[in-house]
Amino acid sequence: MDQMLASKGSAGTDRSEPTGLHMLRATPETVHWGYFDASIAPALTVKSGALIQAEALTHHAGDAPDLMMDESVRHIYDTVPEADRNPGVHLMTGPIYVEDAKPGDMLEVRYLRMVPRFDYGSNLAANWGHLYKEFGEKERVTIYKIDRSTNLAEAHYAYDYPGLYETPGKITNCPECDRQRALNGVRVPIRPHLGTAGVAPDQPGRVSTIPPGAHGGNIDNWRIGAGATMFYPVQVEGGLFSVGDPHVSQGDGEISGTAIEASLDVLFQIVLRKDFEFPSPLLETPSYWIVHGFDEDLDNAMRNASLDMLKFLNEEQDLSKDDAYSLMSITADFTVTQVVDGRQGVHVKVPRSIFPTGKK
Repeated sequence: MDQMLASKGSAGTDRSEPTGLHMLRATPETVHWGYFDASIAPALTVKSGALIQAEALTHHAGDAPDLMMDESVRHIYDTVPEADRNPGVHLMTGPIYVEDAKPGDMLEVRYLRMVPRFDYGSNLAANWGHLYKEFGEKERVTIYKIDRSTNLAEAHYAYDYPGLYETPGKITNCPECDRQRALNGVRVPIRPHLGTAGVAPDQPGRVSTIPPGAHGGNIDNWRIGAGATMFYPVQVEGGLFSVGDPHVSQGDGEISGTAIEASLDVLFQIVLRKDFEFPSPLLETPSYWIVHGFDEDLDNAMRNASLDMLKFLNEEQDLSKDDAYSLMSITADFTVTQVVDGRQGVHVKVPRSIFPTGKK
């Protein structure tokens, strides 16, 4: 990790050591469906350095309830009223209140392990997908089966969704559907990650989980998995961090509207950072620094990612802006993260290996 981002507390002491393992199970009392909200009572309160084992549930479990639900998942679906699942769609676990976290601080979230809860996940070719009209405004569900011994997934069956998929957590009666063979044995690597995670925005009332933003939210970057570290700008006291929208595989673009949506058990560590700030969610992987940009216009999203990467290289890697701009053009890779969340996303990555020893 970059020396300037080495974990130090406000007094300069190391705050990265674990302070105990906390279990955060998903229950009707510890989830919020479709929104972030700064007024929610915390589901868990922790100190900096805490390890948290959390249950992240998919809002697509109803696509194959016999394969993607157990008793506790069904209890949440049965208990949280459909009228209370708004204005977004994602089923979030939390929020987590971090002691002494203040606006302007950063939460460093180290994702350590992500394990599928079940052996199945769902992909929906949705009405918000990029090519919905090209497919005659048809929505189609493909259920994938995970092979844990090989970390590969293949299509189990597919069916055309009856009607319009618009109720978050809708439970379909797929045994009554026309199940079809799909993908002819094609197998894809699984890479479990969180599509949506972040802090509560500093706004009154509910904020939809659908668009990503400075708080994090629905970034849909498959690199936010085990071994990655995210830095989220704190916007309200305590941060109020939540996780949800778990995936087991997704491509950049997420073009059909969804990934392979599947519940995950997630182990992560939260470290409070008061020694630096950054305007947008910053991702560190073993190989790259990755900056995100968002906007309803894809060109503006790329511009925002460019400006924040310029800031990162200038302030955290000690490059002049001229040098940083040159470096970005010759080594940075810009990629469309997703085009299906209303507010579109672009991420730009710079390899850590190019920096001098001690600056990685």
